[in-house]
Amino acid sequence: MGFLMTEPNSISCTQLAETYNISHDSVNRFLEREDYTPHDLYQEAIQHIDNYKLIVSIDDTVLDKPYSQHMDLVSYFWSGKHHRSVKGINLITLYATDQNGQNIPINFRIYDKSEGKTKNDYFMDMLSEVLGWGAKIQFITGDSWYSSTGNLKTIRKYGIRFMFGIDCNRKVSPEKGQWFQLRLLPDFHQGQVVWLKDFGFVQLFKTQLKEQQRFYIVHQDEDDLLSFEGFHELHSSHWKIEQYHRVIKQVCHIEKFQVRRSKLILNHIFFSLDGLRRDTKKPV
Repeated sequence: MGFLMTEPNSISCTQLAETYNISHDSVNRFLEREDYTPHDLYQEAIQHIDNYKLIVSIDDTVLDKPYSQHMDLVSYFWSGKHHRSVKGINLITLYATDQNGQNIPINFRIYDKSEGKTKNDYFMDMLSEVLGWGAKIQFITGDSWYSSTGNLKTIRKYGIRFMFGIDCNRKVSPEKGQWFQLRLLPDFHQGQVVWLKDFGFVQLFKTQLKEQQRFYIVHQDEDDLLSFEGFHELHSSHWKIEQYHRVIKQVCHIEKFQVRRSKLILNHIFFSLDGLRRDTKKPV
């Protein structure tokens, strides 16, 4: 992990062996022998945050691998950075923030098309796992990709509050018998309570960045509505996962590996994510 955090250019078994004056074969054997899992990451991470009323964000990012040949787990994925499909590895993360502002990844998946799962399937698997491992979650946050009706109902079943981005064509009812697409909702106001089709009551919020507006839904106890200031704090907490994506690429060098087999790739990614523990005194 220290090597990943300090070596700016060449992330390879050869360079690691030369840096620490060990044999190249010993590095390879280590990567082949170990089998780190998301549960290992959780066990390390949970020691560095206050496991109480966590805000947990779900998001994914593409680890760019434009020139890779015959590398496991590499495919084409939509990239928000490039605004097009690019060649790489898709990393999905649950990222926790505690009441003191400390934040750290607590679960992850690498999208593997051979498993036949969707990103939403991975999300539900990961959430079920961390709850089973003992995570005390107050809020789940995510973008519109993860706001399917099935996901929302499952989160509600767990008794967890949520904030999600939502597509502007989703239908809501401000009054019984009236249905509108979000973008056509008349007399919108921040924190408005509406009935989301096929789900139930939610609060609506909207953000505006230049010419881009985004709608968000919040669900919690019906007698405990969220103020716009509370929404702003929750929204700001969610965007820490975007900062995390930049840090793991720029500081932890998660994209800079040359191994090809899936087990070695997963071990490298584990070390990159676990490397964030070294800086938990400064929230990402």
